[in-house]
Amino acid sequence: MWTPTEDEKIGVVVCSFRGSVSHGLTLELGETVQILEKCEGWYRGFSTKKPTIKGIFPAGYVHLKKAVVTNRGQYETVVPLEDPIITEVTSTLQEWSVLWKQLYVKHKVDLFYKLRHVMNELIDLRRQLLSGHLTQDQVREVKRHITVRLDWGNEHLGLDLVPRKEFEMVDADQISVSDLYKMHLSSRHSVQQSTSQDGGRQRHGDSCRMPVPHHLFVNLKSFTYNTIGEDTDIFFSLYDLREGKQISEKFMVKLNKNGGPKNPEKVDRLCALFTDLSNKDMKRDLYIVSQVIRTGRMLLNDSKKGPPHVQYRRPYGCAVLAMSDVLQTISELKEEKDFVLKVYTCNNENEWYQIHENIIRKSSTKYTAPSTNYGLIISLQLLRGDMEQVRRENPMIFNRGVAITRKLGFPDVIMPGDIRNDLYLTLERGDFERGGKSVQKNIEVTMYVLYADGEILKECISLGSGEHNISEYRSFVLYHNNSPRWSEVIKLPIPIDRFRGSHLRFEFRHCSTKDKGEKKLFGFAFTPLMREDGTTLSDESHELYVYKCDENTTFSNHALYLGLPCCKDDFNGCPNIPSSLIFQRSTKETLWISTQLSSTKLTQNVDLLALLKWKAHPDRVMDILGRLRHVCGEEIVKFLQDILDTLFSILDDNTDKYGPLVFQSLVFIINLLRDSKFYHFRPVMDTYIQKHFAGALAYKELIRCLKWYMDRSAEVVRQDHIQEAMRALEYLFKFIVQSRILYSRATCGMEEDQFRASIQELFQSIRFVLSLDSRSSETLIFTQGPQPTTGQATTNQGNCLQPLSCTAPRPSPLSAALLNSFPAIFDELLQMFTVQEVAEFVRGTLGSMPSTVHIGQSMDVVKLQSIARTVDSRLFSFPESRRILLPVVLHHIHLHLRQQKELLICSGILSSIFSIIKSSSLESSVQEEVEMMVESLLDVLLQTLLAIMSKSQSQEAVRGQRCPQCTAEITGEYVSCLLSLLRQMSDIHFQHLLDNFQSKEELKEFLLKIFCVFRNLMKLSIFPRDWNVMRLLTSNIIVSTTQYLSPALHKSFTDADFDFKVWNSYFSLAVLFINQPSLQLETLTPAKRKKVFDKYGDMRVMMAYELFSMWQNLGENKIHFIPGMIGPFLGVTLVPQNEVRNIMIPIFHDMMDWEQRKNGNFKQVEAELIDKLDSLVSEGKGDENYRELFSLLTQLFGPYPSLLEKIEQETWRETGVSFVTSVTRLMERLLDYRDCMKGDETENKKIGCTVNLLNFYKSEINKEEMYIRYIHKLCDMHLQAENYTEAAFTLLLYWELLHWEERPLREFLHYPAQSEWHRKEGLCRKVIHYFNKGKCWEYGIPLCRELAFQYESLYDYQSLSWIRKMEAAYYDNIMEQQRLEPEFFRVGFYGRKFPFFLRNKEFVCRGHDYERLEAFQQRMLGEFPQAIAMQHPNQPDEGILQGEAQYLQIYAVTPVPENIDVLQMDRVPDRIKSFYRVNNVRRFRYDRPFHKGPKDKDNEFKSLWIERTTLILTHPLPGISRWFEVDKRELIEVSPLENAIYVVENKNQELRTLISQYQHKQLHGNINLLSMCLNGVIDAAVNGGIARYQEAFFDKEYISSHPEDTEKITQLKDLMQEQVHILGMGLAVHEKLVHPEMRPLHKKLIDQFQMMRSSLCHCFYVALQGLPGLDKLSPACSGSSTPRGILATHSPMSPESIKLMHRHSPLNVLGSVRHSSSSLSSHTSSETGNLLILTDSMMEHPEDLYRMQPSPSSSSLSSTHSAPSQMINSGHGSIRVGSPSLPDRYRHNRELLMLLPPHRDRPSSAMYPNITENGQPTNHQRALYHQVIGPCKPCSDPNLSVADKGMTGVDSSQQLEFGQWHQGHSAVPLCSCRECDGPTRSPPHPSSRRPCTLYLPHPPVHNRAWMAVIPPCPAAPAVASPP
Repeated sequence: MWTPTEDEKIGVVVCSFRGSVSHGLTLELGETVQILEKCEGWYRGFSTKKPTIKGIFPAGYVHLKKAVVTNRGQYETVVPLEDPIITEVTSTLQEWSVLWKQLYVKHKVDLFYKLRHVMNELIDLRRQLLSGHLTQDQVREVKRHITVRLDWGNEHLGLDLVPRKEFEMVDADQISVSDLYKMHLSSRHSVQQSTSQDGGRQRHGDSCRMPVPHHLFVNLKSFTYNTIGEDTDIFFSLYDLREGKQISEKFMVKLNKNGGPKNPEKVDRLCALFTDLSNKDMKRDLYIVSQVIRTGRMLLNDSKKGPPHVQYRRPYGCAVLAMSDVLQTISELKEEKDFVLKVYTCNNENEWYQIHENIIRKSSTKYTAPSTNYGLIISLQLLRGDMEQVRRENPMIFNRGVAITRKLGFPDVIMPGDIRNDLYLTLERGDFERGGKSVQKNIEVTMYVLYADGEILKECISLGSGEHNISEYRSFVLYHNNSPRWSEVIKLPIPIDRFRGSHLRFEFRHCSTKDKGEKKLFGFAFTPLMREDGTTLSDESHELYVYKCDENTTFSNHALYLGLPCCKDDFNGCPNIPSSLIFQRSTKETLWISTQLSSTKLTQNVDLLALLKWKAHPDRVMDILGRLRHVCGEEIVKFLQDILDTLFSILDDNTDKYGPLVFQSLVFIINLLRDSKFYHFRPVMDTYIQKHFAGALAYKELIRCLKWYMDRSAEVVRQDHIQEAMRALEYLFKFIVQSRILYSRATCGMEEDQFRASIQELFQSIRFVLSLDSRSSETLIFTQGPQPTTGQATTNQGNCLQPLSCTAPRPSPLSAALLNSFPAIFDELLQMFTVQEVAEFVRGTLGSMPSTVHIGQSMDVVKLQSIARTVDSRLFSFPESRRILLPVVLHHIHLHLRQQKELLICSGILSSIFSIIKSSSLESSVQEEVEMMVESLLDVLLQTLLAIMSKSQSQEAVRGQRCPQCTAEITGEYVSCLLSLLRQMSDIHFQHLLDNFQSKEELKEFLLKIFCVFRNLMKLSIFPRDWNVMRLLTSNIIVSTTQYLSPALHKSFTDADFDFKVWNSYFSLAVLFINQPSLQLETLTPAKRKKVFDKYGDMRVMMAYELFSMWQNLGENKIHFIPGMIGPFLGVTLVPQNEVRNIMIPIFHDMMDWEQRKNGNFKQVEAELIDKLDSLVSEGKGDENYRELFSLLTQLFGPYPSLLEKIEQETWRETGVSFVTSVTRLMERLLDYRDCMKGDETENKKIGCTVNLLNFYKSEINKEEMYIRYIHKLCDMHLQAENYTEAAFTLLLYWELLHWEERPLREFLHYPAQSEWHRKEGLCRKVIHYFNKGKCWEYGIPLCRELAFQYESLYDYQSLSWIRKMEAAYYDNIMEQQRLEPEFFRVGFYGRKFPFFLRNKEFVCRGHDYERLEAFQQRMLGEFPQAIAMQHPNQPDEGILQGEAQYLQIYAVTPVPENIDVLQMDRVPDRIKSFYRVNNVRRFRYDRPFHKGPKDKDNEFKSLWIERTTLILTHPLPGISRWFEVDKRELIEVSPLENAIYVVENKNQELRTLISQYQHKQLHGNINLLSMCLNGVIDAAVNGGIARYQEAFFDKEYISSHPEDTEKITQLKDLMQEQVHILGMGLAVHEKLVHPEMRPLHKKLIDQFQMMRSSLCHCFYVALQGLPGLDKLSPACSGSSTPRGILATHSPMSPESIKLMHRHSPLNVLGSVRHSSSSLSSHTSSETGNLLILTDSMMEHPEDLYRMQPSPSSSSLSSTHSAPSQMINSGHGSIRVGSPSLPDRYRHNRELLMLLPPHRDRPSSAMYPNITENGQPTNHQRALYHQVIGPCKPCSDPNLSVADKGMTGVDSSQQLEFGQWHQGHSAVPLCSCRECDGPTRSPPHPSSRRPCTLYLPHPPVHNRAWMAVIPPCPAAPAVASPP
């Protein structure tokens, strides 16, 4: 039986469950489940990911967690009982995991890996927290690390900032808005610093933060330059170059002769930590100095100097490292960094003491550099924080036995309990006599520390940290030096109990280098450590006497020398010394030492000792107390407790006599502890007062003295001592209260009344002091010169909300000191008085402060700081004291806010008040306090915020001066204060507020202020984007406040009292509120959306209801908001929230209805709605989800409850429906436009969208201004894309709207105010300029003429001259400049995923220069990366059209020119024709080959049909876009025969053009192009080529079965015949130009030409037998069975019938080579086979042919290539015919049909002159024909006449001509039959000239080099073909 669970409420899935049982719930590993019921090992519940799906799962699959259940039952809430930060980590990691994967997809690789690392760290830290094995400190540290990483990740992923307190998320409901704001600031700071949260800004008080010390970690890794071969000591220390002294102890490392540690245990542990370096130290000129001292022979390289067993400490070398060079490096790293230190040796040992300075200053003559760069290798690391923190964070360093190396002297901050007793002695130098020796001595100093009894103190000498202390110190020896300078620092850590009576003895020995190596004692010196007066050796240099002694002296009796003077001062103290003592002073010998004491127990101060021992000299007490001020602070804090005990014992001894002096001394000590260096000794003082202070009677004298000081303050001129007493007020009161408590305990509460009375009197004195300042302020106004009045002061604030300044009159220092200290005494008073009593004391004191604001800014600051401390004190936290204090506090704040003064401090006070009230409101009622604050602050807060916001905006330009009040921080502070107050207000408070307004004018002013502030909150983005918690809370407070205020607005300002300004302000606020980005829940993740919705609901809906309600209340006043509010309300409808949209729909109906009533139409609504729609959508306003917007707005104007349905009920239904339909269609286009404009979309998409929108504005809405705007937007896009021609056409649209009139036009866009004529003229010039840049001069010339006409009519001859010259220049450009012909591509966009303006439409696009099909295809796929390329040309089916995808269908198309007349004119240059072939084109076509009926295996041309599709565009290209939509399609089928005619005709034209260009020397030099062209046609004809046409269409069976094709067959025959003629002429030209090396090729061409001619002759003979009526075509054929010669069908033509052959421009070059694996039937006009296609274009540079490369393509129709359009003279599609029966060597190529482009021009005759002389061929011509044709064999027809076998020649000096014979003479065509025995003459027969086809199979791979080896050919005799 299933039973509800009691404790098992929540669990985590530990094993995935597939839910295979009935009602099973599928669960994944790691999911959280909430359990509802249980039954026998099964649970029933749901996953928190999908709470709606419930099911059962095994109990063993989940791990249960403890949880807190609230509201048990059906709607219970279960919260896991775990550390909140663990819960946050879990949810955050789940959120990050989704975003993390997206980073990889978006290629944000760097962030992807960083985030992965952070996520792994978080998982590990979470595991540590869950383990429960951490200490409290460790838990805190782990939490700190977690929060830093969470905040870092949230920031980098663009997620919300999490406000925290103590590392945990805060609940916004539990704290004030001010506190929430500060927590956001703190969290932001921690994110930016990536360190632990700062404890918050200390806004009030001057309490100092403890300076963070630095610690330098030094690790010696090796001494690689150790070639000494002896033991060495290396000393490291920090040296200050500027001060010339060592600032730290030394760190000592002992190395053996091999360079390793002398102590094996110290391997890898040679490290030290130089501690307590302050910020000031880090700014010093610091160096790490390392000195190397060897221990061994006297001279390193001289074994004779001293025996080997005697060891001396000898200087060896020194190394330095500048901290300034490495500080930045080691500061940034969190690990050790290695450095190499060169060890330099000293040239002269006399200067050893300053070798480090010489190295630093680079005095290279005084030291020797090492021979290598090696030396000491050390690693450095800089650590920060106190020692405890450093130990926690770097345990590995301390585990290595690091040597703690302290500073010489105390650190900046002396911590209580820091016990230290170190004496640092520097052995400076000595002067010694030579002693009768020839050379100077080698002096060694030995030092001992001896106790009073003569015992040598053990281990009281330290040479450096890192090594054990020693009992005997030996100095290093300087060779042969009687005045050695050592400068060696030794530390003497002598126990405090042994210090008194101890002394130091220095023994001097000469170290002989003779064989024995003796060290002979010759003198000594000594000094006691303490003077007779009990003070220690002073910190200075001491000159010690040297006493002579015998080398055998043992010093067994130290008393023998202790009675002697040790130094000059000592000698002066005891002048009578007997001369008979054992030891005699050497007057010429001296030792200098210096000492520095760092001790917390010993003092060198005589005055301090005198105070502590005052009873020894009671008569000197007055003097001793007076001298206490001169004692060093370090000495006082060391003996703080002893000094305080002494002072109070003196006070008890004689109160009257010593009271004032003791009071002064106490004040001095208290103020000393305010110094930052001793600030941390305050706890020592507190402890002393609580536990050790025993002055029960002291309070009386302290109160008396304090009151006496205050009462005298008005009389005394110098008030320094009174100020000091005021600053010490806190601790004086602590002493007073504690003393009274002690007295009360001792006397059981006696004299209580007297005590209270004395305190009352003391407060009277305090008020007296403050009132003095109030009176003096009045005096200041009149004595300090003219001061501004209140009004002037306000005016002076206008430039800036006044910052802190020192220019105002300074306050009384006494009152300032008093006010600063005053709040600190509250806690002490609360020990003796009730809360109300203390509050009354404070109120009276604060009330006595001057209330005038203009007395001086400094006084204001002090006053407000005192109030701030009062508010922050414990006293203010009591409700009963708050009721007393709040009015006076609010009074002062109100005054300052009114004057806009000290805003920063005031905001801090208010924040504290709101924080306290919020926390109190959770426990008790704060209604009375909130009421006080509303009455005092609400209005002035609004005023202040408005001033701050306006002035912060106006001061943005002033960057030089920083004004604290103008920063975002101060704005945020006051906003949070206002929100805190509004949040605390209940309906009662709002009701009282509204009731208190005396007039409607006051209410209006208030409403305008608060609405304006709310609007600014949303417009100015006061809070950063990621402060979502703050933004949501702000929105909640705004909507709540608006709900409270809207009834007052309705009640007071409707009907007769209607006020547009207030209502408009309200509506603007509502619109801004609903459109806030932070409220758009759709953009949030589902989890976050649910969280926000559960907490606040959808606040947009709440505000929308308010808005609708208020709109309905307007009644007839609605008309005032038409059309002004249309735009804002439309913006609200763009919010993707159904309920909001439905609420807003009736408002639009109302607007239309009310305008219809007023004006009879709703033109205003219509115009405004369209304008606002355009600006909202196209300019990026509104919601970001564009597709969503589209569906929403169509719903708005679509289904019920829709505007359309409402409109249908009205009388103005038709116009309304039309309007709504237009708006809907406009919305579709605007959304597409915005979709393209939003980011990285390509120019093509943007241009297409803009064209679409522009046309809509022109054709459907007729909004001329919007139309013109988009014209210019489109023009700018074209210019950016360098589409100059399109830019010109676009601008021409605006030009066409204008007229040549003088009508004035207003300023518009970038146009100035000017006449219409001038604007049109300027536009015309600009359009002409763009046409020029686009090289479309033909379009610019008519505009030039238009302008010329205008200039001429105005007699503006200067402009006329200019425009005519430009026109002439354009004509020159047309003839001279090269222009590239573009290619055109048909693009189909299929599928619903395309933008509206492209969806399921087809376009023709004008390609860029040099752009081929493949490049175009890649560009389109780049613009639509989601699109799929269709691999076939067929029309798409419905599935593709309606599919949720994008499909692109692309193939090349051929333009069909409109202007055929120009193209057919023979004498028009090709440069001109070229333009008309590809411009102003509206029709394009493409062909698709297919087989109809059965396919002939032997000859597929018989059944090969062509499907020709013609596309007709909406506009001709070029135009305002590079592409236009296809308007309609025309489809025809071309039969195989027609196709053959078309192909051959095109090839003939191509050959004619090429030959013509060579003949007229338009192509020079290299004739490779001609050679290949001729070879391709002739070779293809012989080996297949047109032979297949012969087989297909000249077959008797075909002729008999297709009688309707007779005329077409004849036409094809004529074209083939014409091709032979053209080839003959081509060979003639080739003969003339061919290079001698290429003669074999030429001969081969002639041979093959003969074969081709013979083949055609035979074929046509057969065909003629089957063609009915052909025998009638020529008289020679009648009655004769002899077949006519193939060339005998031409009759002579008149010269008038001769037309110039079409010539092509030399700028055009050959088509490109193509490869394709497609079959013949799958090719369109854009495809080629394995054939080299030489189209009817010519090469300007024939050598370009060598650079041609095959372009492989395996794609089908949609991806094939077209010939390079910019290199092709004619733009026709190329129907390219491949040979089905190629020779064997080409069998590897597939048989392909080459679809060549149709000619746009058909010349009626050739352009060549006559080739005969007087009607007869010349002899030379005949010879040429023999050469070309060769002797013909007899024809197979025996009846053929001799005349039919005639031949004509051609003169090579004359130009060649095709197809013409002289009139009156018979033509002599050539028969190509091999049976013919010679040329035969035939009667003339007219025949049309047709272009022919060219075939050139592509050579195989091994023969491809053939094209590149043809040398340039010289001119050769031309070879002609007969007509």
